[in-house]
Amino acid sequence: MLDEKIGFIGGGNMAFAIGSGLINRGIIKTDQVLVSGPTLEHLQRWRDLGVATTNDNNQVVDKMDTIFICVKPHILKPCAEELKRNHRPSSKDKDKVFVSVLAGVNLKDLEASFSFIDNLKMIRCMPNTPMQVSEGCTVYSSGSHVVEHDLEKVHIMLNSLGIAQHIPESMINAVSGLSGCGPAFVYTIIEALADGAVKMVFPGKWLYNLLYKWSDEVCSPGGATIVGVHELEKGNLRATLMNAVESSSKRCADLGCNGK
Repeated sequence: MLDEKIGFIGGGNMAFAIGSGLINRGIIKTDQVLVSGPTLEHLQRWRDLGVATTNDNNQVVDKMDTIFICVKPHILKPCAEELKRNHRPSSKDKDKVFVSVLAGVNLKDLEASFSFIDNLKMIRCMPNTPMQVSEGCTVYSSGSHVVEHDLEKVHIMLNSLGIAQHIPESMINAVSGLSGCGPAFVYTIIEALADGAVKMVFPGKWLYNLLYKWSDEVCSPGGATIVGVHELEKGNLRATLMNAVESSSKRCADLGCNGK
């Protein structure tokens, strides 16, 4: 078990996959976690786990040791500006580690957005939702002030939820198109098989309900994954899967540009 206070700025599906996964694996306890979101209603599932919630992002930065940034890319700038306005500098700032899960936003832009933090330690990662059941695949890259101890700590968390690999940042968008968006591609294939079963007069309502739930957790509106899923609908499966990975990788890069 880690003796670490873990914070989440943004409590959506990816944050919940990471946080609930760490709790379920016994890596951290519920009283070590604090989650912020714009409205407390949207954080009810965290409270159902026994996790504290707030609508004040600065509480997460002030109180926690490792902070996961889990907002949408276009929210990064206003989120960082709000944090900067209300931040109270502390001697503990230099020891905090920030972990971004924002698709397409590179370390340079992340470090610029959070430059008000002294000795900023920023890690950029691309996880996927199977982390919630400890079957995730995560790649991550580190910023200039991150030291070996920080990497070891974050690796323990990410690797406990499946597998994790430290890679050069130049590879992240390409890998994101596969590992981050890939689960939805697989769900699409399974859905096609379910369509075949329904065609053969197999009752399909419960199958579709389950498949749509999985897919909806991964496919955010306007995101990288849904662009890849669209490719699956456009052509032959093998070629389409290759195009899906490529399109999602490019979209990951585009999201970072659009979020500036």
